[in-house]
Amino acid sequence: MQNKFMKAAINEAKKAAVKDEVPIGAVIVYDGKIIARGHNTRQKTQNAINHAEIIAIQKACKKVGSWRLINCDIYVTLEPCPMCAGAIINSRISSVYFGAYDQKAGCAGTLYNLPEDERFNHRAKVVGGVMEQECANLLSDFFKQKREKQKQQKNLSE
Repeated sequence: MQNKFMKAAINEAKKAAVKDEVPIGAVIVYDGKIIARGHNTRQKTQNAINHAEIIAIQKACKKVGSWRLINCDIYVTLEPCPMCAGAIINSRISSVYFGAYDQKAGCAGTLYNLPEDERFNHRAKVVGGVMEQECANLLSDFFKQKREKQKQQKNLSE
């Protein structure tokens, strides 16, 4: 079941890549059904908080008519950053499933583990490495293509 929902998050990430956004996607699941989807839109909107998780959380809250996403799970292709981990805690999401680990900003186990920190009034179970290689490849391929494109543009301008 985890792979089914992670594949949906990967599809969201691919939508971001087509828009020249960092390919990160998220879905929120309630009762075995996807109730919200999101992908990065930071470049298009020039808004620092438009991460996949934030967009999915906003859509899920609207769908259920509450800021509390009790008994909901989030599947995201990259380990949540501090902002997204905080939003997951504050929205009362039950579980976080992520694909690739984030060595620079990961706050669901790598640098910190905010969702499982017992000092908060709500905790979410964290499961990392779901379809890890496929999720990591989306990111590495995207940035490789960006570097190649920049190199070609530099060569053309010389």
